[in-house]
Formats: sequence, structure tokens, C-alpha cells
Amino acid sequence: MDEILNFFKECGVFFVSTVDGDKPRVRPFSFSMEYEDKLCFATSNKKPVYAQLVSNPNVEISASSKDGRWLRLSGKAVFCTSKESKTKALETLPMLKHIYSPDDDIFEIFYLENAVANFCSLQGDSKSISL
Repeated sequence: MDEILNFFKECGVFFVSTVDGDKPRVRPFSFSMEYEDKLCFATSNKKPVYAQLVSNPNVEISASSKDGRWLRLSGKAVFCTSKESKTKALETLPMLKHIYSPDDDIFEIFYLENAVANFCSLQGDSKSISL
């Protein structure tokens, strides 16, 4: 998991793909954390991405580095929102405190169940990690 978290930190921005009906939807994310031995992400339940995750939890995340490596991470979104998970997220990225609080009813935390990370490079190297 550390390798994946470090890759996301190195990239800064990564892209989360969901399904909206029969259409793909992709948007940038920049937050990830480890919580209770799970790789977690955060969003607002007021955003379309939340409704898409609830309707169809299949997700794929893509990130690329400046040196020609990339990561594809896929799995099923499972929400693990609690006051504790929100508090941990706000400690991990304090700037989120301008938007969310542990006591609000819009901040959501999720992880990917049965996730598989595929690391690749322009040189043709590849490696898979199951979470």
C-alpha cells in the first residue's frame, strides 16, 4: 500500500473514473490516505461522483509520473465514513478543514475493495499488487 500512496503523492493529481448510466466519467482527485489498513479517498455526497459510486461502485484510478511510469488501480468503492475516518482525513490534509468537518453530513470516505494496482512503464515493465 505504501508504494501506491507514495506514487499518488509523487503525481499530486490522479484521475478517478466512474460510470454514469452507460457513460464513463473521469475527474481529478488529489487526496488519498491509509485508514484501518485500507487505501482511502474522500469526496462530498453532494457531487455527482458520489451518486455514481453509490449506483455503480466499480472504479478505476489512473496516475502517471514525470518519468514515464503509470498506475492503474481498480476495485469496488466501499464507503467507510465515520467521525474517526473524517478526522483522520482532515489530519492528513488540513486544507480540507476549509470545506469539511468531522461532524458534517456531506464529507464521505471510501476505499476500494478487492483492489488491484497495476504499475507500468514506457520500457514495458509491469507489476501488479492486490490490496
